[in-house]
Parts: sequence; C-alpha cells; structure tokens
Amino acid sequence: MFTGLIEELGIVKNIKLSNEGMEITIQCNKIPVNVKIGSSISINGACQSVTKFDKNSFTVQASNETLKITNFKNLKLNDYVNLERPLTLSQRLDGHIVSGHIDCIAKFIKTQNDGFSKHFFFQLPQNFTKYVIYKGSIAVNGISLTVASIENNIFSVVLIPSTLKEVNLPFLKQGDFVNIETDLFAKYVEKIVKSNKDTNINYEFLTENGFL
Repeated sequence: MFTGLIEELGIVKNIKLSNEGMEITIQCNKIPVNVKIGSSISINGACQSVTKFDKNSFTVQASNETLKITNFKNLKLNDYVNLERPLTLSQRLDGHIVSGHIDCIAKFIKTQNDGFSKHFFFQLPQNFTKYVIYKGSIAVNGISLTVASIENNIFSVVLIPSTLKEVNLPFLKQGDFVNIETDLFAKYVEKIVKSNKDTNINYEFLTENGFL
C-alpha cells in the first residue's frame, strides 16, 4: 500500500524490451536507501518489485500485462517518473490509500491557471467514470489528488506550487497519458452490490448517498 505522496522524481536511465516485458532502470537518490531485492516501489503509481539496485538507481521488470494497462509502454530515456516507497504501519496517512494497481490510463487534455494553483484536465475511458466523483480521491501517476471537477469522461485535479515542484505532471504534453487508480472503496461497493442482488440491500439509501 502507498499514500500517493511522492517522495522523489526519478529519471529513466535504461530500457530493455523483450518478449517477456520491459526492464526499466531508474536513477534516484532517496529511494535506494534501505531497499532490497523484492522491495515494492510505486513508479508513476504502479507497484513494481526491485530486481537490482545500487546506491543511486534501481531496476524493475514490468510484465506484458503491466505494459498493456499503464503508460510504461510510452516511457523514454530521461523521462521523469514519480516514486514512492510503501506505507509503513507507523506512518501518517496524509494522502489516501493507494494500492499501486493501475486501473487505466487517461489522456492529458490541458492545464488552466487558477491563482497560484493549476488545474490539470484528463480524459478517462468511459467505463471508468463511474468510479470518479466530485471531491473524491484519485491517484494520477501515483499522486494522491482530489477530483476538482468531473463532466462526462473529463475530470480535473488541482495542484499547488509546492506539489508541482515534486511531481512529473508539469512535464506533460497535450496527448500524453497518465496512470490512473480510482478509489478502491468504490470498486468494493460495486462488487458487493453486484454479488448481493438477491439480498436485502437498501438500494435507495445507496443511490441517495452517491454510492450507486
């Protein structure tokens, strides 16, 4: 589990493609501290296992399934990626619970200035919009953010200057793709409701309170 609070921007230093997937080496300073083989690292929000490391870099092997779902297939040398180590039991949950399991990718549409903050607009696949609600939590490239607006399949998030300095969203170009993890609880509610159609569930209550 992760919090969605980015610890460091890493730089993609090596990419090796094969029939088995993609090996990615990332240069960074903070993340390799106390890392070991098999450690989980969130890269742009996708949980990956360390296969090699040294004092200023680490390597992961992304499976073909990961490449299908994430924006890893679009990575290039010297791209910046958001990095976070897993949540510990003694750590404050200042973001929200992020599993590191990417649901889909979303297309970057535009930015819009709003005083000292900046709105980022993204286009989601239509079938994932049901998990995105106004003022709900969402992870964009692994960053814990609050949904500022949602209209059809276009949603926006707002980043303040201090966050903009720590993440890779300012490097996005129109048409680029970001990794999206929607709210975990919304998916559990959907699963429970679908699995209990014949039980005594108060659907009116769930609908009135925005769960359905």
